[in-house]
Amino acid sequence: MQLIGHIAGGIAGIALLYYGAEYLIKGGVSIALKLKVPALVIGLTLVAFGTSAPELVVSIDATLKGSGDISIGNVLGSNICNIALILGLSAVIAPLTVQKKLYRFDLPLLTVTSILMGVFCLLSGGITRWQGGIFFAGILTYTIYSIYAGKKSGADDEDVSSSKIYSYAVSVLFVAGGLTGLVAGAKLFVNAAIFIARAGGISDAVIGLTVVALGTSLPELATSVVAACKGEQDIAIGNVIGSNMFNILCILGIAPLISPIHAPEINWIDLGTMIFLTVSLFPIMRTNWKISRAEGAFLLLIYIAYTAYLFVK
Repeated sequence: MQLIGHIAGGIAGIALLYYGAEYLIKGGVSIALKLKVPALVIGLTLVAFGTSAPELVVSIDATLKGSGDISIGNVLGSNICNIALILGLSAVIAPLTVQKKLYRFDLPLLTVTSILMGVFCLLSGGITRWQGGIFFAGILTYTIYSIYAGKKSGADDEDVSSSKIYSYAVSVLFVAGGLTGLVAGAKLFVNAAIFIARAGGISDAVIGLTVVALGTSLPELATSVVAACKGEQDIAIGNVIGSNMFNILCILGIAPLISPIHAPEINWIDLGTMIFLTVSLFPIMRTNWKISRAEGAFLLLIYIAYTAYLFVK
């Protein structure tokens, strides 16, 4: 009976994720246009941070409960899922055009951040308070700079012509409602997934890297896929890059400040996979400034292979 209840909750969660993503995109794009900043900036900040809220809640909760492997595994697995599954699936649905600013600034910054996370985890067996402090200072600086640079460059004319602009009140209501749906939907799905996974005897590290990571990445998945279908490519790509940045700098910035994270089961293969996928975006994005369907399929294959490795190792 308990199993049926969790399955029903998981299905309800998926429905909330879809509609939450749709309204978050509507509100986010409208706010971008009213503030006269590019949709890419909203994708990198407001939408990305909003869709990463489930990761933040889960990681802090896991840290407080002493489950460091789930906390860091959630961030690692989410970043792998965001690039390999979400960006891959979005590109398969509709090839994604890459903005040069994203390639020249945000992606290199994400690469440095990912490598730094790997170094910290391998040296400390987790993330200490002072390392968390460095990450948290980084997310504050990145967010302020992104908004400032976006205001300076202004919104694209094509964004204005292709998207509907709502009042600030309606836009904020859409964003708030969308985020509420995303967080609630992710929570329902994750609870169901963890219950089923633990019943099957799966370790905390693997649960964090797969089940929890996929579950908390569902907002990003729903948002990016819906954005790709609607032609909001800057939201689709910016959401993934911004979410990965948020996952490392904010989640691993706040959680260790509350309590240092210890994750002995996380190894160099998990960290190396995240860094490899991040670095692989350089040649993928540089090819005609697009992520093609074939390149999206390549990313999906990596995700399938990595997930298979986790369950057979």
